[in-house]
Amino acid sequence: MRVNVTVNGEEVSADDVWEGESLLYMLRERLGLPGAKNACEQGECGSCTVYLDGTPVCACLVAAGQAQGREVRTVEGLATGGELHPIQQAFLSAGAVQCGFCTPGFVVAVHDLLTRNPHPSEPDIREALAGNLCRCTGYEHIVAAVRLAAPR
Repeated sequence: MRVNVTVNGEEVSADDVWEGESLLYMLRERLGLPGAKNACEQGECGSCTVYLDGTPVCACLVAAGQAQGREVRTVEGLATGGELHPIQQAFLSAGAVQCGFCTPGFVVAVHDLLTRNPHPSEPDIREALAGNLCRCTGYEHIVAAVRLAAPR
């Protein structure tokens, strides 16, 4: 089947999508957007988080066909004009990027948090990030990146 979707503001089509294919697979393999990562394939780790019609979702749990006619925004779509989004820059500045596998999902989750709450408390930050897992950083640098990004 063909899936027509708007990704990062651009209308695109993916051909030969099979019924059981995930949105994550379509984004990475058919549309060449490798930002969202394939980790647990169960919606538990957050590495594949993208926006679907403005709501963060685990792309591994969404069937590609469900994106038909909808809008997807990936971590790649947060940067503009070749410049990193302030949240992406904050992750670099705070040393919140180690292996980088979880980073795209965290960046999207932080973007969603700061869009809803531009001045989050520490408990707000930790709750917003609870759906994302990291095996490298110990989370302190990630929380510091959120604090750094919030005023930006």
